[in-house]
Amino acid sequence: QVQLVESGGGLVQAGGSLRLSCAVSGRTFNSYAMGWGWFRQAPGKERAFVAAISWSGGSTYYLDSVKGRFTISRDNAKNTVGLQMNSLKPEDTAVYYCARSRLYGSRRESDYDYWGQGTQVTVSS
Repeated sequence: QVQLVESGGGLVQAGGSLRLSCAVSGRTFNSYAMGWGWFRQAPGKERAFVAAISWSGGSTYYLDSVKGRFTISRDNAKNTVGLQMNSLKPEDTAVYYCARSRLYGSRRESDYDYWGQGTQVTVSS
């Protein structure tokens, strides 16, 4: 089993920054085919891909609307996955989830097998 716990969410004004962190524990497999991702679900909308990173951290992928503002990272030694969010906009308001991917870089939920419980990010205008 793999456990993921997100933290770092909160309320911020438009233009501000937040850093989300995902603590990973349990039987994580360090495979070059695997990776990590962040998704978000806004009120009344389906959960959507935000960013992904390969196991090695060498490849990253982003939703077009967050490119240049969000940065995904991972620290293998600390077993954490981070999401630095800058220049936040009200439309970034959502519950953010981290997840483990069986195929790094994937934007499909079906390729992710373990999920955290989510952390709320609210951006006020």
